[in-house]
Amino acid sequence: MQQIEWNDFFKVELRVGKVIRAEVFEQARKPAYILHVDFGESLGVKKSSAQITALYLPENLVGKLVVAVVNFPAKQIGPIQSECLVTGFHNAAGEVALCVPDMDVPLGTRLL
Repeated sequence: MQQIEWNDFFKVELRVGKVIRAEVFEQARKPAYILHVDFGESLGVKKSSAQITALYLPENLVGKLVVAVVNFPAKQIGPIQSECLVTGFHNAAGEVALCVPDMDVPLGTRLL
């Protein structure tokens, strides 16, 4: 495992957001959803392409808190600009389970 400096970690802005809309990403090469995530007043709503279709349905994602990297440059993925990276973990079957806070915290709160 490669070690990093504390300052390297602090460059990554991991923040809590709430999924306000989720839809099937029809044009994606691999099954994915387009998530619209609200990070509160300071950051607003950002879009993300997320390959989480194995464990989640779009209607079950709305209202869910997620942890996302918000300071990557936007990335063009097919017809959409992905503006944040929603985080998760692969389970034993290789499916992505979202990284979520276990209780309510204010939108936009930074992981430290």
